[in-house]
Formats: sequence, structure tokens, C-alpha cells
Amino acid sequence: MELKLVIKTGRSAVVEFDDGGKYYSKEEYTLLINGEEYGKTEKVVTTIYGLKPDTEYKITAVYAGKEYGPVEFKTDYEYVTLNVREFGAYGDGEHDDTNAIQCAIMAAPKDSRVLVPEGVYKISSIFLKDNLNLELAKGAVLSAFTERNKFPILPGQIETYDEKDYYNLGTWEGNPLDMFSAIVCGINCSNVTITGEGTIDGCTTHDNWWKNCKIRNTAWRPRLFFINNCSNVTMHGITVQNSPSWTIHPYFSKHLKFIDVKILNPANSHNTDGLDPESCQDVLVLGTYISVGDDCIAIKSGKIYMAQKEKTPTEDMTVRQCCMRDGHGAVTVGSEIAAGVKDVHIRDCMFMNTDRGLRVKTRRGRGKLSVLDDISFENIDMDNVMTPFVVNSFYFCDPDGKTEYVGTKKALPVDDRTPSIKSLTFKDINAKNCHVAGAYIFGLPESKVEKLTFENINFSYAKDAKPGVAAMMLGCDEASRQGLIVSNVEKLILKNVNIEGCDGEAIVADNVDKIERD
Repeated sequence: MELKLVIKTGRSAVVEFDDGGKYYSKEEYTLLINGEEYGKTEKVVTTIYGLKPDTEYKITAVYAGKEYGPVEFKTDYEYVTLNVREFGAYGDGEHDDTNAIQCAIMAAPKDSRVLVPEGVYKISSIFLKDNLNLELAKGAVLSAFTERNKFPILPGQIETYDEKDYYNLGTWEGNPLDMFSAIVCGINCSNVTITGEGTIDGCTTHDNWWKNCKIRNTAWRPRLFFINNCSNVTMHGITVQNSPSWTIHPYFSKHLKFIDVKILNPANSHNTDGLDPESCQDVLVLGTYISVGDDCIAIKSGKIYMAQKEKTPTEDMTVRQCCMRDGHGAVTVGSEIAAGVKDVHIRDCMFMNTDRGLRVKTRRGRGKLSVLDDISFENIDMDNVMTPFVVNSFYFCDPDGKTEYVGTKKALPVDDRTPSIKSLTFKDINAKNCHVAGAYIFGLPESKVEKLTFENINFSYAKDAKPGVAAMMLGCDEASRQGLIVSNVEKLILKNVNIEGCDGEAIVADNVDKIERD
């Protein structure tokens, strides 16, 4: 076992136990801080709280009498702590504390801490700024109002003075549209850390934001956490829950870290994706637990209008040591991916009770910039996942999604509206208690998936497998216990793929140019 330091702040640190576990460590370790016992942990990625600023620490881990480490570091310097109670916040769950918290944030100098102590703080939208360290203490809850008239609106497009361009603030499902400001919102800011053991609660129910959720009311629903054109943003330790729509939505941002975060939304909540980076670069998701009512992670880059204008893919993203459960897809690519997704790697994770493991959602009309390449899944355990791998190039959930152009299985001419999928790799994956299919892969007949690799994959099916629909596409019927269904692929590589308990043929390949088997 190797003990590693992940990040540190003035008051906390995150360590990683590299012992071969996935999200949960193989053993329970006792943590020692400067020789004194701190506590026990069974998580691979663990946050340590209660440290002092500008102080040297040595952390070791003990199991079965053996000591691992040490990890040595010095916490960050802290100039001053600004307690929001001193700025007039009540924290009683009744008063509106928005202005008091915002005042503390705006007054904070560089190298300081804005502290939200234990209590329930009612807020609408609070805005981040450069060089901010915001800490939510244990027992602190930022509890959001749900009345629309309490939230500002972020316009989708504001025309520039010369009438040649526009300034984009709001967004909805890949287009620049008016939206209510997020509960926590950052615009054009950098060097931000949100940390602590506290909670941001959107307080959403089917009586407010989730009611008539497909209908625009004044503006589109807010996110719980939204950053636009931000850089060097870290969120770790906190819990975010009951979001009005997508929970964490970074937009045209870079150098982002989401570490040891819990993202919780009810299974029957509407469009409550966990984490949706859109046209972002350099994103790390580590040690995070996600249970939501839609996709756990959905990687995006806008619809064709924004793609043609900005030409900004999401790329250089890593997801490690995460646990995802009860969502539609554990990790989804799409459907708004008109600027492409590249260099994305998911490894050492657990997927449980999700509809799909990998879910690619694309369609004709996403455009020629919509190139998906170098996407890999490695060392993943899946349990009770309906269909572990779905690649759907006929995704129909758009206003025109069920038109002949989108839905036809006939080859159409390749033009500026045609997306492409290059390389997808799945390696060292165990998927047990599958229900619908092991994999359901459909490229476009005119733009086939170029390379699809399955290596060291074990599929087994639930004894009471429930029928379901593998992909949201026309012609995909309800089924159960299917093997690998693969259509419209140039090169299919199968190395050590074991399929146990499926009904019918283990591998059904249609319009596949070349199959390589070990």
C-alpha cells in the first residue's frame, strides 16, 4: 500500500490509500497525525479536517501493526478568517442570509478563509470571486430558497456594443439561453476552493423546481453549482443535494478538481445530473460519490450553434476512485457534444444500480466538430447495471429527435452535420447481474465507430433479469439477457471477453468491417 497526498489547504488535507481498492479501501486504516490517532477510514480517498494553517504535519496509516507513509506537508498560510456570523448571518433556517454571506465573500482578502459555521443559512444565489477559500463547517447547511422571484437571471446572450458578437452567461441543454442563477455561482473567476464537511441543499421538490420541469418559466431552472469561464476551482469534502437541475455544471472552464464530494438527488428527480463539465479542460473527479435522478456524470460540449462559434471540446478529464449508483448512466458522453470530447479516462471505479455504465448519446445534427476520441474505461466493477456499455448514435431526445433524418438506419451522405466516434476502449471490467444486454453499440452507417476495444471483460446476468430498453433510439425494443450487440463499427477488438448466462448468441455483429479475437 502506498499513502499519497492529493491536495492540502490551510485547514484540511486529502490523502489516498493506493491498496488496490475501488472507492472503498481493501482494509480499514488508522490515521495518525504527528503521531496521534486521528481516526479510522475505509475510503481510498479521505479528507482530514481540523488542521491549523501554516503548520507542518506528518500523516501515517496503520493496519495490522504495520505503518504506511509518512506523508509530510505544510498547510497553506492563512491571513484572516471571516466568519459569516460576524457579517450578520443568522444561520437559524429562517432569515435570509444571502447578503451577509455575500458581504463576507466580497470583503475577503487574498489568503483568507470565509467560514460558514454550524447552522442552516437560507440563501438564494451567492457569487464567488477570485482567490476565495470558502469553508462550510460540519453541520453548516446553505439551504436554498425555491421562489423564482428571489433569483437573478443570467441572460443567454447580451449583444456587444459593436453588434458583432455577444456575451454569453446563461445556458440550457447546450444552447445560450436565459437561466436562473445557480445557488452557488462563479463568473470569470479563478483560484477558488470550496471545502468542508457542510452541505449545499437546493431544497428542490416536485412542488417547486421539479414541477412542470420541461416548461420554461421566466427563465430555465438554475443549477446548484455553476461556473462560467473560471479556472483553478477546487471543491472537496462537501455534500451537494436536491438540485433544481444539473447539480454541478462547469462551463467553458479549466483546471478543475472535484474531490471527495457527495452528490445526492432522489432517483425520481428530473434532469438532476451529478456533474456535467461542458467545454472544459483539465478536469479531475476523484473519490466522489454520486447518486442522482439522471446521469451521474455527463460530459458535454454544447449543441452545434455553440460548437461552431466557440470550437471548444471537453478534453483531458480523469475520473478515478468514484462510486456511482442509481443514475441513468454512470458516465455519459453527450448528448450535447457538438464540439467533441477527447482524452477522457475513467478507472478504478464502482458502478451500482445504474441503467448504463458507459452511455454515449449522439445523433446526426451534432456536426463535424463532434469528434469523440481516446475515451477509456479501465478497472471498473459494475453490479446490477442494466446495460454496461451503450453507444447510441440515434439519440432521439431532442425536438427533432424522432425525424427521419435522425432515426433512419440507412446510410446518409456525410456532411457538416455528421458526428464521428473514433476510439473507445474498455479494459479490466467485471459486470455482474446485468439485465438487458452486455453492450449495445450502434454507430452511424455512414460514419462508423472507428475502433472499439473490449479487453479482459467479464459479463454475467441476473437470475431474475428484468427486460428493458438499452438505448433511447427508434427501433430499440425491450429485451433481456442479450450479449454484445454491435452495429456499424470499422474495427472490433475482443480480447478475453467472457459472457455467461445470456440468451441467444453472445456476440451479434452487423456491418462490422473487421473483428479481431484472441
